[in-house]
Amino acid sequence: MKKPKTLRAALPGIRRIVQRFWPLLRQHKRLLGSAFLALLAETGLRLLEPWPLKLMFDRVILPGFNVQSTGISSLAGLSPEMVLALFAMGLVAIATLRGAAAYLSTVSMAVAATHIMAAIRAQLYHHLQRLSIAFHTQAKSGDLITRVTYDIERLREVTVVAALPLLANCLTLVGMMGVMFVLNVELALIAMAVLPLFAITTQQMSKRIRKVARAQRKREGAMAATAAEVIGAIKVVQALSLQDQLAQRFAKNNRKSLQESAQTQRLRAGQERLVEILVAIATALVLWRGVQLTLQGVVTPGDLLVFITYLKVAFKPMRQLAKYTGQIAKATASGERIIELLDTVPDVGDRRGARPAPPFHGEIRCEQVTFAYGPSQTTLRDLNFEVQPGQLIGVVGPSGGGKSTLASLLLRFYDPIEGGVLIDGHDLREYTLESLRSQISIVLQDSVLFATTVRDNIAYGAPGVAEAEAEAAAKLANAHDFILQLPQGYDTCLGERGATLSGGQRQRIAIARAAVRRAPIVILDEPTAGLDNHSEATVTQALARLTQDCTTFWISHNLQTVRHADQIFYIENGSLRERGTHAQLMQHNQRYAHLYRLQANPSYQGENDAVAQARDHGYLSAAWSQHL
Repeated sequence: MKKPKTLRAALPGIRRIVQRFWPLLRQHKRLLGSAFLALLAETGLRLLEPWPLKLMFDRVILPGFNVQSTGISSLAGLSPEMVLALFAMGLVAIATLRGAAAYLSTVSMAVAATHIMAAIRAQLYHHLQRLSIAFHTQAKSGDLITRVTYDIERLREVTVVAALPLLANCLTLVGMMGVMFVLNVELALIAMAVLPLFAITTQQMSKRIRKVARAQRKREGAMAATAAEVIGAIKVVQALSLQDQLAQRFAKNNRKSLQESAQTQRLRAGQERLVEILVAIATALVLWRGVQLTLQGVVTPGDLLVFITYLKVAFKPMRQLAKYTGQIAKATASGERIIELLDTVPDVGDRRGARPAPPFHGEIRCEQVTFAYGPSQTTLRDLNFEVQPGQLIGVVGPSGGGKSTLASLLLRFYDPIEGGVLIDGHDLREYTLESLRSQISIVLQDSVLFATTVRDNIAYGAPGVAEAEAEAAAKLANAHDFILQLPQGYDTCLGERGATLSGGQRQRIAIARAAVRRAPIVILDEPTAGLDNHSEATVTQALARLTQDCTTFWISHNLQTVRHADQIFYIENGSLRERGTHAQLMQHNQRYAHLYRLQANPSYQGENDAVAQARDHGYLSAAWSQHL
């Protein structure tokens, strides 16, 4: 997304953001209203701030003091010393009230912004979890995390740090210009004469700063991606001794980032000094002409003091204008990125009229199912089969043939392009996603555990499950004994992705998580791959208990694990090439039979290309793992 470079260019985006989140803004209208009223009070008090000084100069300090001429009749009987004291107290009172108003406006806006951004972040996170697998497959996880964290935080910070001060400064600038024109038009015009020059120079300098800053942010993004990539693959990095090579690449980008940062600071410092020179020129011109007008009796010394004070104060927001508008423009880009994600419609969702699924019996049927991930990526073609409740189905075939895609269709991560998947005679799309998936348990090859307690990881399978049920599921999964040996038993906190456990232990907790659902349909996707013989035997025993009386799809490269299945589906190139029991398929002596013999005897030479396919797609390594 192209970022707006100016406040004017950002206005359509700001309008879109306000419209999109207007319901949330209305919920905090009292806080926002308080912030705006306090802001108006702060602006008025800022305009009033130099006036006690003006009265001191005009009525107290200069010769010919006449207390009646102050225009405040109540001061007529007071001594000059008392009037001076009152004016001094007035200065303190105005500053105190202005500080209180500024505090109230800032705090009210900050509290409102925090609540609003928290609601937006929750809404975004909720929406992100419901976007389809197709979206997450194509999206970059780092970019999504940035939108949930950094973009939201930048939007919140800029609201308080830039938007509120910019509004206050604009109101102050307009108010001061109005007062100056009321006091003396000529001096006001002289004070404003440098504005065009200021605008031109600031715009040019700001463009250069933004250009360098964008390059720096891009480089920092590349550094963050490199760091995340290395940390995520630290075992490979250390195993291949890539530390120095990758460190050099990171250091190169780091040095360039530092150079760009220094260049940005130089440009900003130059911009500030240039503004100070322009302010000095304007002040000198106003002072030169103002003294002449004062000597002529056209303006009072107090008026001149107000002009000089306003001039210095008014140019402060002008100096910060480029910074604030730049920040707001960036925040607008962040807001539009958030809206873009919120407006993304899931490819798979509850259809209109979808109803909660009744308890499933487990009859599953595919009717002429065709599916493709892209225009030229047809994965399944005209798939037809029927599975009876309680049957165990072994799904085998070369990698990329469509086995895992079949599991994704059963979970309705995707919808078929043609045909339909039916459970108990009804198309999956007739049911709500939540009610459908709640009746399907799944155990993956790389089961993901969360960085929380063992008990919570099991209970994630069925939120709200009782502790006794979670422990019963762990016993079914052969996990109870090793869990009790952990430092805090079921209350032991696991490392990220369960890194503190062995592969077999992770799988058994994943099986317990699947068991606690008590789902009538179970999907096993390579659940024993990569395990040693002892762990595989333990996990297989747990899987047998898990899948008892359940309709089960067991996807595997190891044909030994599915040889006792009620039916075996051999899927290749998206088509169901063979189906039957192990004995039937061995009797047919086709692809399945050749692959099974190859796994049993790696030196086996088949009668067709099955052997070559096995070596290409990993069956040979699976076979060897059985003998090691």
